[in-house]
Amino acid sequence: MSVRMLRALLLLPLITLLTGCDWVVMKPFGDIAIQQRDLIVISTILMLLIVVPVIFLTLFFAWRYREANKAATYDPEWHHSTGLELIIWSAPLLIIIALGAITWIATHTLDPYRKLDRIDAARPVPEDVKPLKVQVVALDWKWLFIYPDYGIATVNEMAAPVDVPIDFEITASTVMNAFYVPALAGMIYAMPAMQTELHAVINKAGNYEGFSANYSGHGFSHMRFRFHGLSGDEFDGWVDKVKAAGGALERADYIELEKPSEREPVRYYAKTAPELFDAVVNLCVDPNKMCMRDMMAIDAEGGMGLEGIYNVAHLRYDRPRMRGDALLAPRRSYVASLCSVDEVAQASAVLSAPRYGSARFAP
Repeated sequence: MSVRMLRALLLLPLITLLTGCDWVVMKPFGDIAIQQRDLIVISTILMLLIVVPVIFLTLFFAWRYREANKAATYDPEWHHSTGLELIIWSAPLLIIIALGAITWIATHTLDPYRKLDRIDAARPVPEDVKPLKVQVVALDWKWLFIYPDYGIATVNEMAAPVDVPIDFEITASTVMNAFYVPALAGMIYAMPAMQTELHAVINKAGNYEGFSANYSGHGFSHMRFRFHGLSGDEFDGWVDKVKAAGGALERADYIELEKPSEREPVRYYAKTAPELFDAVVNLCVDPNKMCMRDMMAIDAEGGMGLEGIYNVAHLRYDRPRMRGDALLAPRRSYVASLCSVDEVAQASAVLSAPRYGSARFAP
């Protein structure tokens, strides 16, 4: 057996493994992902303009000036060439300038927070089109999708109509994660107590894979879902199917769903609790917990423990304050549900103690 044939046989298992590769990143079906693919291709080509000549010249010089080649010019005193210096410095500089310009344009054009202005390269977004709003929650270890305009929710499955802009609002329940549908757009981080955004569109009907692209614990490898690109009528049918097959996702149901689990089957919810996603972002799905936005409102007024509760609570009941009442007046409606009457009474009793000075904090 020849050496060449032996090498071919050794490489055969590797070729077999490559046949299982999914090239969806380089052949996506959403306009944002296509633009990102083009950016990868252009950057790679620009890189190869330097890498390929360097590799070629390295091999060429090693062969041209090998010890056995007596015909090669030997000049031990050579130390400078203006022509070579121009090539060595100008070529990388031009490529860096080109990459910088491309990066600047792509950074703004492909900003995930930027509203779409086109369906694809040939079609702008129609003025009368209404984007599909989808709220995404990364749980341990599954995905929850809420459709607030339809009042439905699903677990580990989502759908969207073809050629309709999708406005994603993304968060996480516990640890940092990453939402990624390669056929649709690049990955976007999902973080607890924060909301990220993604604007994208799917241009071809199909059944695509979505998954977590950030390690998040034991069940991370099974944190996958299906993304269905459907026609308008098919999407309406999918919504009807969810409403017919699903139950209700109330806050108590979400708290149960939030518990860590792996390989969760697809679930449908025909009804969701009002403002559920907002409560998830603010870490107050449990009604006994204060929402982060309310906690930050107290902190914005100086915090100060019971004093802060007392001061902010007075806004609810329109009681006068000793200081800053005019500045805080616009916040009355915002903090209307922060504290109960009992909390105000408790704070007043503590703050009326001699060490605080009853005159300063008297109701």
